[in-house]
Amino acid sequence: MSSIKQRRSKVFNNLLPWLDVIAITAWGFLMLKYWLTQQLYLLIHPNYFALVVVAGIGLIIVGIAKGGQLLQQREAVPNVQHMNLIPPRLGSILLIAVAILGFFVAPQVFASDKALQRGVTDLSSGNSRLQPQSFRTSVRPEERSLVDWSRTLSVYPEPDAYTGQKVKVTGFVIYPPDLGNEYLFLARFVLTCCAADAYPVGLPIKLKEGQSREEFKKDSWLEIEGKMGTETLTGKRQLTIISNSAKQVPQPKNPYSY
Repeated sequence: MSSIKQRRSKVFNNLLPWLDVIAITAWGFLMLKYWLTQQLYLLIHPNYFALVVVAGIGLIIVGIAKGGQLLQQREAVPNVQHMNLIPPRLGSILLIAVAILGFFVAPQVFASDKALQRGVTDLSSGNSRLQPQSFRTSVRPEERSLVDWSRTLSVYPEPDAYTGQKVKVTGFVIYPPDLGNEYLFLARFVLTCCAADAYPVGLPIKLKEGQSREEFKKDSWLEIEGKMGTETLTGKRQLTIISNSAKQVPQPKNPYSY
């Protein structure tokens, strides 16, 4: 009986170093999986894609090299108590568990609930988090995205200055609790580095007469065409899109703006 326990302990001790190899290699493949499936768009800014790919390949190489060393050594791990072996490998176990979740659970796109939690930016007063140097005066009004409009308002926040300008923007639907049934909010998340620092920007939409926001599902993506106007909402004058048409569109491959 004692010899069986000793053999089991020896096998267990020999397997422990492979946890590091599995953790390192799994995270390398997970990074490449996010890149190949284009899910990396949901996690980080495209400027960092190359870094992630290089890191993923590097981790796989390190994991393979470490595994090769273990095969060459073929030395038994010192026979210590079982409980003393677990703490040094706990980090690897957690990394393996998270990597497994990453392979089977797809990253989720931020939507209206997260936007309301983080606070949809009041664009009538501009957005200090958007860099003014990104504003381009040469862009025609109907070619501006929601983020372009936010940058424009950061430079000159007077809503009446844009009255009558044509608009064509795309975003997801939010139902702010303080707007009437004839209004909805169209928003996009802006990503500066990674999903952790994403923040929402958007504009209120006044629907055509006879339309109700209940016709459009929360979090659905719409393409809105119309013109700019000024409405008094929640006691403040705000730049508002007066909608001529609202068309449902598929969620874009890259739902974030930069």
